[in-house]
Parts: sequence; structure tokens; C-alpha cells
Amino acid sequence: MDEALLAWFDRESRDLPWRRTRDAYAILVSEVMLQQTQVERVVPRYERWIDRWPTAEALAAASSADVIVEWQGLGYNRRAISLHRAAKHVAEHGWPADLTVLPGVGPYTAAAVRNFALGEDVLPRDVNVERVERRTGHVFSASAAQALMDLGATVCLARIPRCSECPLAAECPSVGTRDEPARKQSRFEGSFRQRRAATLRAVAQAPRRVSEVDPEVVRSLATDGLVVIEDDVVALPTY
Repeated sequence: MDEALLAWFDRESRDLPWRRTRDAYAILVSEVMLQQTQVERVVPRYERWIDRWPTAEALAAASSADVIVEWQGLGYNRRAISLHRAAKHVAEHGWPADLTVLPGVGPYTAAAVRNFALGEDVLPRDVNVERVERRTGHVFSASAAQALMDLGATVCLARIPRCSECPLAAECPSVGTRDEPARKQSRFEGSFRQRRAATLRAVAQAPRRVSEVDPEVVRSLATDGLVVIEDDVVALPTY
């Protein structure tokens, strides 16, 4: 199956900017941005980020405030703080042997950096990779990682798989199988997440008095390191 998949990938692969580099920092940035954010939204933001901070050392030297402002619109803003802290660690200590010691880096992200940047024989398994392996019953090699991600994202879809276009259909025991819908994410409109986003956006524009903003949200943002409160004023961190 690997051979058929890789032949398909040669013809159909998506041209994504982070696939044109083996730089560990650039790969880490892309993987953190891609967590819970669609590829189409990530591409322009990734390119702008790398233009502004092309190395871990450059990002480490930036202020948290600048990092948070640059991240605005990608959602789940704690990722920005984690990425900034990870860059500081790399700038000070170098890349650790165990990448999961970096803030915000779990087993999947660590495996992605090890494969795509360091060329190690490890297969990063995201939801798309896991779906293809589960449906085909085949364990793929690490060299098929990018192909598996593209297949799962564009052909072997969860709810409406495009089996007629799949290069693995002839050997797949699950042709036509549709997954049950995943638990629906709570609505953003009117949610605490929306309140957090709106408050952070307001503080990013200018410091605010505590009395001017949502106190419950401010406490949550402060706990995550996204704002600081001094002398009854809420502002972005500058460290």
C-alpha cells in the first residue's frame, strides 16, 4: 500500500510552504499553528510569521505582547505563548533530545518535527493518519507521513470518503465506510471562548482598566500568561 500511496502523492500532493524546508523551527511553527486551525488559514499566517521571526532565536528575542498580537485571528492564543516559550528554551539550551520537554509540544508534534525536520524513522499520527490506518488495516512507514495526511484530508474523509478517487481502494476493506459524526464543538457565538477572544483583542489594542473588561475572562487570560494585571490595569505581557 505504501507504494501506491506514494505514487498518488507524487501526482496530488498539496504545495504547502512548510514542506519546502527541513528547518526544525519552521516545522515546529507550522505544526503548532495547524493544531485546531485549517490549513487554508494557516498558510498566509505561517509565511508572515517566518518572515518576521525566521529563527527560534529571533522569536525568543520578541516580546510576548508582539507574539500575541501577531497570533490574533488564529484562535487558541495559548499556543502563541507556548511557542514563544519553546523558542526561548531552544535559544538558551538548544534542541532537547526529548522534544516533549518544550512547552506546548506533545507526542504528535514531537514526532512531526523528528520526521519532517530531522528525518527520523517515526510516523506522526494525527487524526487523518489514524483514520487511513484504521480503515485500511495497514501500518504505513514513516516515509508515507505527508502522503497519509493529504489522503486523509482530501480523500479518505471521515463523513463522506471519496473512495472512487482513493489509490488504496482496491485493497481497502473499508470502502464506503463513513465515520459517526464526532462530538460537536460548542458554539463559538456567545461562548466563553468568544469572550476571551474579544477581551484579548481589546487589550491588544490598548491597556484597559479592570473595571472596563470582563473580570472572569481577565482572570482566565492572566492564568494562561496572555495578560498581566498591574495597578488595576490589564495589559499584554512585555517579557
